[in-house]
Parts: sequence; C-alpha cells; structure tokens
Amino acid sequence: MEKESSFHHISVLLQESIAALEIKPDGVYVDATMGGAGHSREILKYLGPKGKLIAFDHDEDAWPNAIEDSRFTLVKENFRYMAQFLDYLGTPKVDGILADLGVSSHQFDTAGRGFSIRYDAALDMRMDQRLELTAADIVNTYTAGALQKIFEQYGQVRNAKTLAQCIVDRRTVAPIHTIQDFKKILESLSRGNPNKYLAQVFQALRIAVNEELEALETFLKASVACLAKDGRLCVISFHSLEDKIVKHFMKSGGVAAIEQDLFGRRTTTDSIKMIADIIPSEKEIKENSRSRSARLRVAKKL
Repeated sequence: MEKESSFHHISVLLQESIAALEIKPDGVYVDATMGGAGHSREILKYLGPKGKLIAFDHDEDAWPNAIEDSRFTLVKENFRYMAQFLDYLGTPKVDGILADLGVSSHQFDTAGRGFSIRYDAALDMRMDQRLELTAADIVNTYTAGALQKIFEQYGQVRNAKTLAQCIVDRRTVAPIHTIQDFKKILESLSRGNPNKYLAQVFQALRIAVNEELEALETFLKASVACLAKDGRLCVISFHSLEDKIVKHFMKSGGVAAIEQDLFGRRTTTDSIKMIADIIPSEKEIKENSRSRSARLRVAKKL
C-alpha cells in the first residue's frame, strides 16, 4: 500500500503551459515530471473519455499523487526513459509533452532529502532513492580534478579549483557526511553573497548526483521521435544551464533522425520548431517567488 502523500508544489506557468499544449480531447499527452500532479490534473480537465495522460516521476515521495482516473497512467521512472515506456504502453506517438524541470518545493522543504542549505541532514540529494550515488559519495571519493569540473560546469563556481582541493584536504581528516559538515568547508571560501555561493555549490552537486543535464538531453532527443506531427513540446526550466540546452535544442530543430537513400540524399527529417518563449507574469512572481527564474519554451513537431 502506498503511503499518503505530503508532497506540496505550486505548478509554475500552469495556464500558459496548458494553453501551449493545445490539448485535443481524444489526444495522448505526457507529463514528464509529475511531482505534485498540478499540471497533470489540469491536462485531464481538457481530455475527453478517449484521451490519455501518461506521467513520469522517479521520486517515490511523488507517487502517492497518482490520479485515480482511467485515462491516467503513472510510470515510476525518470523521463529519460520516456521513449521506451511509451513504446511499451502501446503509445509510441503522442500529441504533447510537458516537462517542469528542476527541484520541487517539496524536495527543497523536506530536510531529510539533503537538497536545501537551510537544514542539517545527510548529504544525499538523490531525486530517485533507488540510486546508489549520493552527494556525500561524490565529495568523499571524487578526485580534486573531477570535483573542480562539477563545480565549474554545473554551478559556475568561480573558485572551483580551490574549493575542490579544500574538500579533498578536509576529508583526509574526517569524512563529510552531513550538510553542516559540508557548509563548514564552504564558510571561508564564499565570495560576495554567501547564500548565492552555497546555492551554486549545492546546485552543482545535485545536478551531478542525478545526472540532470544528461537526462534532459536524452529526453529532448526522444521527444522529437515521440511526438506526432504538429505535436507540442513544452519545457519549463529554472536555471541557465537547463534553459541553454532547451533553447539550443529547439532552435536547432532538434533533429532526431535522418535517413538517406542509396545516393546519400536525405529522405526524412524528424524535427521541431520553437514557437514560443514565455516567462511568468508579475502577478505569478508576487504570489510564488520561486517562479521568478522560470522560463517556458514551446516547440512544434514539423
């Protein structure tokens, strides 16, 4: 029996993303990041009896949010496996895909998950608790060079080399197990706003633990093949690293596969075109400060 959910999350750009999907009552849609199911519930409002919604989420805290509706199916996996599961479910082509990237309010506000700098807990940061690698494993076992690369690429940390070496030196004295253990190392290294520095470092570790950018790229490539003609891809991102990947993918046409004839001539091109770039209204930002950095990009399958 699944546990009762205490999962809370305010869906960002809710009406804008639903409108961008242009939902057909008998269509098949994907909520690639179910979370609190806010987007899923809204999509179901627009579907008729023959419509279908397939949701993905690899966080077990979100699973109790599955909606009791014959049109709804929850896949308890990362959205990077979307293509395989859509094929397994007999719906290889869908009419729209929505992904709300990043960390949910629930994950940030649950101390034991280790995502937030506000609490002391195990240095975990796994979105999928079935995974083995934790943030503590990374800081205690990775080389200084590997740590530097993580902080530079995923957190844009300016003194990444110094930070990495400091971590390696400190762990020879005692292992780094908790958020407070880790924050003590960072105290003397922050430049400028200390909270911003902590946020950058924690973001870098979280992205590395969950392979977020690799998963995003796999998902985006699969989305082109999974969309039916004129289908919509809607992606909400919250930081520049994610948005850069999404923007480049959509603007480049997201070519998923190119077939050639015997003479080397292109015969098929599976691609998309970006048609919208939307940010939250001042009203939404005022009501939900976490929406401030959100950006919705929309593409159409050609």
